[in-house]
Amino acid sequence: MPGEDELMRADGRRRAASGPAAPGHASSGRVSMAQVATRAGVSGQTVSRVVNSSPRVDPATRVRVEQAMAELGYRPHRAARALRTGRTQTIGLVVTTLATVGNSRMLQATAEAAEQRGYALLVVTAEGSVATAFARLHEQGVDGAIVLNEASALLQADDLPAGVRLVVVDAPTAAGRRTVRSDHAGGAAAATRRLLELGHATVRHLAGPAGSFAADERERGWRETLQAMSIQPDELVRGDWSAESGHAAGAELQGATAVFCANDQMALGLIRALTDQGRRVPEDVSVIGFDDVPDAANYRPPLTTIRQDFTELATAAVSALIAEIEGGAVEAPSVIPAQLIERVSTKSP
Repeated sequence: MPGEDELMRADGRRRAASGPAAPGHASSGRVSMAQVATRAGVSGQTVSRVVNSSPRVDPATRVRVEQAMAELGYRPHRAARALRTGRTQTIGLVVTTLATVGNSRMLQATAEAAEQRGYALLVVTAEGSVATAFARLHEQGVDGAIVLNEASALLQADDLPAGVRLVVVDAPTAAGRRTVRSDHAGGAAAATRRLLELGHATVRHLAGPAGSFAADERERGWRETLQAMSIQPDELVRGDWSAESGHAAGAELQGATAVFCANDQMALGLIRALTDQGRRVPEDVSVIGFDDVPDAANYRPPLTTIRQDFTELATAAVSALIAEIEGGAVEAPSVIPAQLIERVSTKSP
């Protein structure tokens, strides 16, 4: 079976057969493990161990090899690694949409977490069923897949190819499936408690779409917190995560003095609706969102919200999946805490 250096030499022979590089242009030849070994003053086997994240390398030696890789511009040869390990170093991400801020931020964070672990990321969308998405991933030979948010609701056992390695983000715990999620209920409880602590008699809820695990959990945290204080929750108002739906919900929340919104976009729309009604935030109505999107601090007024740590969530999901792929221990937490970020959209009634 050919090794990485052998495949690189074959690449070099093919490039040589096609003729020399054009004058004034650098050679496109790949840096080999042998060149890295020479620069670092170690054996090729040691370089291979560093490339494959083997623990059998002295830390100082690892640093020296990694420095040589950086100086030479070395990149692991994925085809050679796939032949040697039976893995493509590629993972899939299954989503229903990238139009929502949460999903797009998770895509960015997942891509970065995968890159840090030496894995490529392949994104596929699922429309109505994830079976087609998994079929496409199977054709590409991915080592495993992460199913994100709303796509998890479409996941059925018969959709999965045999032996698929899988991590599901923001879904109910299920036998045989590893799940990673934010503490949506805990974050919602913190938001609701804060509004009650400020002196509001009750807290209304602008919820996300029915059937969304995240929306359901945020509703649960709101509802259970009120009930624990012997407060009967009012009927919730439901949106679809968009600012437009938050604006439309304003008509149904005219009597509220405190509103917990299931995401920041709906909170933005609600604030505009309240302003249209001549009601001031926070003097007349306190509003709390969820997610802490980058623009939340620049809303008018700056939005009090629950920070969801997308970077930590993606890192935990990628780490759990790679542990499944490589047979290592899972060190990542399965529930990522959410944090209340206080700004100026809330005050006592």
